[in-house]
Amino acid sequence: MTHPHNIIAIVYDFDHTLSPHYMQDHTILRHAGIDPRKFWPSCTTLIHEKGYDQELAYMKRLLEHEAIRALSNQDLKNMGADLTFFPGVPDCFEELNALFTPQEYEELGIRLEHYVVSSGLKAILDGSRIAQYVKAIFGCEFDEDDGHISFPKRTISHTQKTQFLFRVNKGLLDLDQDVNDHMPEEMRRVPFRHMIYVGDGPTDVPCFTLMKKNGGFAVAVYNAEDDSRRSFEKCYQLAHHAERVHFMAPADYRAGSHLRLILEQHVKEIANGVIDERKQGVEKARVAAPTP
Repeated sequence: MTHPHNIIAIVYDFDHTLSPHYMQDHTILRHAGIDPRKFWPSCTTLIHEKGYDQELAYMKRLLEHEAIRALSNQDLKNMGADLTFFPGVPDCFEELNALFTPQEYEELGIRLEHYVVSSGLKAILDGSRIAQYVKAIFGCEFDEDDGHISFPKRTISHTQKTQFLFRVNKGLLDLDQDVNDHMPEEMRRVPFRHMIYVGDGPTDVPCFTLMKKNGGFAVAVYNAEDDSRRSFEKCYQLAHHAERVHFMAPADYRAGSHLRLILEQHVKEIANGVIDERKQGVEKARVAAPTP
């Protein structure tokens, strides 16, 4: 039995994609009174001098502070309310979902789902305003010991992010499920050609590459308010020189913006493609009645 393939998925990075900041800056670092301008270079030192993975480096540095070790995952979740977003977030999620009110889409059960895959902290994202609009959030996690965060339980590097694209593809959102299990293409819940990935820079390259190689859609976003132009230049390199993405746009998710027009157009094209495939399938399966 094949899957109906009537679901479209948009997968978002978080830092500098949905938000102009690193999530830690306005939450856990602010709580502990740590200056981000000193914290992040200290993580870079671990990476360069001791060979740490980026995610383990920042999680180790966090746990070096007593004020942070005293926190629970629930405390981190509560901090999610302090996150800030690019214009149009989180309203864009429901507004994009509203594209599927026409009867023709509803009859085929076509719908849009949103996912977040981040190298930041899942607990903080779980407490943010976007949580109610997305089907799943994947991120780094701390274990707890006596109600206090104690050790990294899960990390998601920029290369590991691709695992979660396959989880969306196969419908294996429960982390107890082995994403490496074989699954025929026709049985997969969301074909890659029905997926859109939105990211901001080099750490998203593995996901951009996976999307392009498998018929998906890749969009790079930049912060138009970044006077240094570094955000723009990263996207320009990805789009023009490396050809990693299909489009680049300012990270403005409001109706009528360049980014929204791109997302809406491609989502509609996917949905209309589903309708066309279904109609062609009906035509092929139909056998004309004998003529009298």
